[in-house]
Amino acid sequence: MENYETISEEIKYITNSLVRLKILATLYEQPLNMKDINRTTGLSYSSISSNMFGLELGGFIYRSGNLYHISNTTELYVSNILELKDTINLFNKFFNILDAHIVDMIPEKSVAQLYLLGRAILVESNEKDVYRTYNIIQHALNEASSLKCVLPFFYGDFNKYINDLIDEGSHIELIIPKNIKENFEYFLNLENDNVDLTAFNIENAFLLVVTDKVMILGLFKEGGNFDQNRIITSKKEECIKWGENLFENFKNKINK
Repeated sequence: MENYETISEEIKYITNSLVRLKILATLYEQPLNMKDINRTTGLSYSSISSNMFGLELGGFIYRSGNLYHISNTTELYVSNILELKDTINLFNKFFNILDAHIVDMIPEKSVAQLYLLGRAILVESNEKDVYRTYNIIQHALNEASSLKCVLPFFYGDFNKYINDLIDEGSHIELIIPKNIKENFEYFLNLENDNVDLTAFNIENAFLLVVTDKVMILGLFKEGGNFDQNRIITSKKEECIKWGENLFENFKNKINK
């Protein structure tokens, strides 16, 4: 039992940071020095250094000369539990939204299943369509028959669509910040029995919209501002399921 608990803690340490996962995914391919890790991952030296220190201290990696290697035990953890090949591809595919963004609020259970987003796409706004991401979110809300949503900020244009869902009797689950709860209570018909509202104190969480048809994920930048120019989205069943699990995992996390 003690060995099982130790392994569980080690797996938890690996999976609860996308930065550590990216470093391990890179070293899984081949041993590298610090400079090559920086070049391959695109992560900052400070981020690499702090996470490498913890990984080396925990025995997940080791240094031989100027090269860092992944340990045999960690290699087994990563390859068997995290579906590493798919995770590596995912890092490359979504690098623009994972790099320099706050991802620590995503529960480790959801991080460990990131490979399920393999068929999701990264959507980015551009000069010709600066509201592209918000339009996609509004369209998703307009087409929804049910909704699970983490709304870390108040955006008035979303209210109409959410109220329409509430008035139609659709099942709505919302997770919102406590410091702007009054805004939502004023503009939304939250007294309806078909609405389940949970408030949290965590800053810079993430945006999550999960309907019966689509999953949308948005992240905050490391500076604390929401990245309104990028979202990950998919209509694939496994991606929607991942979003539903993320919603429940996050809800459980903030209710502890």
